[in-house]
Amino acid sequence: MPIFLLSDDISFPPPHLAEKDGLLAVGGDLSQQRILAAYAGGIFPWYTEDSPILWWSPDPRLVLFPDELVVSRSLRQCIRKGQFTVSFNRAFDQVIRSCAEIRRKEQTGTWITGEMEAAYSALHRSGHAVSVEAWENDELAGGLYGIVMGKAFFGESMFARKSNASKAAFVAFVEHLRLEGFKIIDCQMRTGHLLSLGAREIPRTDYLKILKKALK
Repeated sequence: MPIFLLSDDISFPPPHLAEKDGLLAVGGDLSQQRILAAYAGGIFPWYTEDSPILWWSPDPRLVLFPDELVVSRSLRQCIRKGQFTVSFNRAFDQVIRSCAEIRRKEQTGTWITGEMEAAYSALHRSGHAVSVEAWENDELAGGLYGIVMGKAFFGESMFARKSNASKAAFVAFVEHLRLEGFKIIDCQMRTGHLLSLGAREIPRTDYLKILKKALK
């Protein structure tokens, strides 16, 4: 399959034309219109500082259905004890900066480039990107951010400075999304962390069908 070079037009090739690893297109920009069009089509940007903008649509797709959230006994005990106070949209800039700075196993850098950080902060200001924070004694202990469109949430990144902090934030947010009638949480890439919370892989064709309904 060819990798497509994007033009100035806000359009993407069909996701089924992506490479086996999910890479679909290169180039374009991170304007709000383009980013939102990408998510609506099952595509997202993911690249490093020293590469052009890369657009992906992996198959299978890791997703979490709100009703399938799994909360371990230890995490449930942590939440019951009230170790963390969870808030929404209280510190978006702090959350995305922390996600960029946190060091992860087998990762030498970050995909949250300065350009990405600026783009998603602008999306937050326009009401499309949201953050969830977990606080311990008024200190930011963990959190996550992503994009909301229709009844779909597209998770971008999580971080934790204290054990279970990001999971506590995620559990509270998923419960909120469930009560609001959200259909799907896009987790994008397979990770053990998300699998432990009930995420599972589904075929891209199924994902796109569910996404289309959620966006209505």
